[in-house]
Amino acid sequence: MKQAIINTTVHTGDEIITNGVIIIENGTILSVQKEIPQDIETIDLKGNHIAAGFIDIQINGGERLYFSQTPTEETIQDIYDASLKYGTTHVLPCLISSSHETILQGIEAVRNYMKKHDNGVIGMHLEGPFLNPLKRGAHSIDQVRKPTNEELEEIIRLGKDVIKVITIAPECFTEEQLNMLLESDIQISIGHSTVTHKEAQVYFSKGIKLVTHLFNAMTQFGHREPGLVGATFENENVYAPVILDGAHCDYAAAKVAYKLKQDKFFLISDATFLGRKVANFKWDNFDAHLDNGFYRNDDGNLAGATISMLEAVQNAYNHLEVSADEAIKMATSRVASAIGLEDQFGKIKAGFPASFVQFNEDLSEIATLNFSTSSISVS
Repeated sequence: MKQAIINTTVHTGDEIITNGVIIIENGTILSVQKEIPQDIETIDLKGNHIAAGFIDIQINGGERLYFSQTPTEETIQDIYDASLKYGTTHVLPCLISSSHETILQGIEAVRNYMKKHDNGVIGMHLEGPFLNPLKRGAHSIDQVRKPTNEELEEIIRLGKDVIKVITIAPECFTEEQLNMLLESDIQISIGHSTVTHKEAQVYFSKGIKLVTHLFNAMTQFGHREPGLVGATFENENVYAPVILDGAHCDYAAAKVAYKLKQDKFFLISDATFLGRKVANFKWDNFDAHLDNGFYRNDDGNLAGATISMLEAVQNAYNHLEVSADEAIKMATSRVASAIGLEDQFGKIKAGFPASFVQFNEDLSEIATLNFSTSSISVS
């Protein structure tokens, strides 16, 4: 049955349409127009704004379960359900540095889940285990390792069409191993790395166009050695995701990054759990506890984030001096472009999923409108 979303300002990702009308059917956008068709069911947004639902390409847990600890379909469902409460309609559950067996379990869980559910779980993010131990952050030293050809080949083979992003420290790879990844369909992101500015530029020249949580677990910008941060700033093709919670990087640093990166700047949550309902968590050598609203480990280091994409968008609007439309793009169309899915997600456009957020002018009120599954989810 066709429906028309009316009485709304439409942020398509390309333009803003006042008093726009969105025609949807069977979970898909048919058109964006100005006229309301006759004899059609209408959904009146009462003057609120509407945009595509948020996309989170780095989320570790839902409200109860942590994907790396329990890489199961139940955990994936928890992540998806929790994300919908905060405006996020498309996710890549993130598996951090783990045993080879756990990685394969995670791949299989996501693959099976996607076969059963036609919703916003669009793959997974494998963050590690092939990271530099000097920049491992909260990742377990027991799991961080260099790749072998055999392990990498199996991950690529079994992760085909499932792993959308893999975070690596490229300095830990042989040239042959890096080429194996470059020739796969997996988007490589440089993170947890000690690469210098000069080394990073070489890797970027090979086609890598993404880094993992800018500023965190990487070589910093200095006036004598600009580091991976400086190389990211300098290379106009590289996307820079930021955990915009005021702790993983100062808002002033994020503002500088945005001014330099512009449409290559986007948001991630990197949430350990959503909703701040899990106060203490321990798995393997990874531990996290809530401390003044942030997750920290027993050493006092940040152990993942607590924010949702909704909070990240609100923080962008309130701290980066950008418009509501610009803040929304940081969580939608630019995220999709960063992982090569700009023709499928992140905009209000014919053929795209009918997954939306509605919001008021200052983004203080945001709700999910998700029509892209068999049942309507409104939160």
